[in-house]
Amino acid sequence: MNKRIRVGAVSYLNTLPLVHGIRQSGLMDRIILQEDYPSKIAAALVADEIDLGLVPVAVIPSLKTPYVITDYCIGTLGEVASVAIFSDVPMEEIRSIMLDYQSQTSVNLAKILVTEYWNQPVIWEEAGEGFIDQIRGSRAAVVIGDRALELRSKKPYIYDLGIGWKEYTELPFVFAAWVANKELDPDFVDAFNRATGYGVKHLDEVLKTINYEQYDVRHYFTNNISYELTEEKKKGLDMFLEKMFKPKAI
Repeated sequence: MNKRIRVGAVSYLNTLPLVHGIRQSGLMDRIILQEDYPSKIAAALVADEIDLGLVPVAVIPSLKTPYVITDYCIGTLGEVASVAIFSDVPMEEIRSIMLDYQSQTSVNLAKILVTEYWNQPVIWEEAGEGFIDQIRGSRAAVVIGDRALELRSKKPYIYDLGIGWKEYTELPFVFAAWVANKELDPDFVDAFNRATGYGVKHLDEVLKTINYEQYDVRHYFTNNISYELTEEKKKGLDMFLEKMFKPKAI
């Protein structure tokens, strides 16, 4: 009997179209599926606790042999809505920014944009659970995922990182992609690619499974999130990884 492939997926609203097709396919008999927040899935892939994951792209350089295996991702062409810096004051008055513990890609993106695009000197703070309640005064925070969507109506200043990246680079952005830490069977990869694309192509079917009142989910899936891993998105991904690891001036 062939060993089941261990697959990790992010348990956020924006991943539902990608995971829906997997659950509807015959692949469930060939995989072990686990879901968690992005940084945990990334850590599991690096530790070889899973074989394949929908992971923050910032983890790719940490893998000895990364394989991006599908035509789909969690990306954006501009406003992403669910990844932002939230603040009580405008950017020029922010003195410190807490970094969402659930994220890797987004916190690195925030550092690039705040430093290079908004040119704002800040103190970076590692954040734990409950950090959202500590956003006050000149202390802002990077918040991602469903919690960010729910916070949009509560904070006066929202710096969308998808918009910031597009304005800065004129390129789209990839937050997460399906990445394997080893070469997988080509037949499985083909079937997995088709399965992940199913929900993207059948959004009405996916929307029937969702009860979410804090944000317009149809708008989110069709205007904020862009699921196809295009050549332009790959250019944006390459530029992000280059900026993430370039030497910083002393």
